[in-house]
Amino acid sequence: MKYDLRFPVILAALLVVGLMTVSTAALAPKATPGIFPKQLLGVALAAAPIAALLWAGRDRVYRFAPYIYGFALLLQASTFVIGREINGQKNWIVLGPVQIQPLEVLKFALILMLAVALQNGYKGMSTYMRALAVFLPAVGLVVKADFGGAMVLSVMFGVMMLAARIPWWHALLAVVLVGAAVPTVLYPHLEPYQQKRLTIFLNPYQDPRGAGYQVIQSTIAVGSGGLQGKGYKQGSQSHNGFLPEAHTDFAFSTWAEEQGFVGALAVLLLYGALFWGLAGMAMESPRLQDQILFAGVLGQIGFQVIENIGAALSVLPLTGITLPLISYGLSSLVSTLSTLGLAYVVHRDRFLGSI
Repeated sequence: MKYDLRFPVILAALLVVGLMTVSTAALAPKATPGIFPKQLLGVALAAAPIAALLWAGRDRVYRFAPYIYGFALLLQASTFVIGREINGQKNWIVLGPVQIQPLEVLKFALILMLAVALQNGYKGMSTYMRALAVFLPAVGLVVKADFGGAMVLSVMFGVMMLAARIPWWHALLAVVLVGAAVPTVLYPHLEPYQQKRLTIFLNPYQDPRGAGYQVIQSTIAVGSGGLQGKGYKQGSQSHNGFLPEAHTDFAFSTWAEEQGFVGALAVLLLYGALFWGLAGMAMESPRLQDQILFAGVLGQIGFQVIENIGAALSVLPLTGITLPLISYGLSSLVSTLSTLGLAYVVHRDRFLGSI
């Protein structure tokens, strides 16, 4: 069987960027100890689920979707009982030195389960009933404790519904309803700090020592990188402790400060190549079910990239969404690589069993 190596090469390049970013962010005075070895561990651990996916193949993975989805729901629900609070959010399960974020497992499981639920495309109102029966339990377990995570799940759901070929006026009506509900229903029920994070990007200097501090320091870091950057491990904003969360929320700012506009543009081009490759895989897949799955993968990773970089540049709200493959996070890294591994397997097996 002939394999297309372009996809793995793009992933490898993004992983190198991520490892370089985490290694330099580890030099910050308030950096969590051992983040670079843990990031390396995440790359190694991802080999197990990817190997399992390669062995199982597309059809077998689809058959196991309900079990994977059920396990992910139970894991997410367990955070209400045994979850550990980290950075103000009780979204983590701690097993010795390892911190697991169940949301990352849920992202993978939701993409897979929605692809199964929507495999026949739009077939009237029953399509919405099946899709919502999958989506609502997942987002319901997440929305209160992690608004950013709920946004990612919602975008995934919306993009996959579009890929299932729902009528365009249904999609337009949904956009209007969501647009009306967010400021009138959802926003008033958020915690004050969450409300502040969603609006401070409009004018971070209205609270430069409080809610606006992170965004201001991020834009300073990006701007100070200039054209070619300050050099690897030479970033002053991150190493002197001015840039908060330099290894997670603001990993792009850390990279841009040291590698400059050229390095930042290279990362954007790598992500563009990744998205182009995923879109090409979707177009080459004859089954609608596979196309819907690719839409979910693109929706998840694409939204996270746009939101994270937009927040770092103060053009989008700060939601705590990390940058896929680059930000530090063992759970996120394993989940993202597994999701992309699933896409690779589905594309590999796209003609097996097709009519």
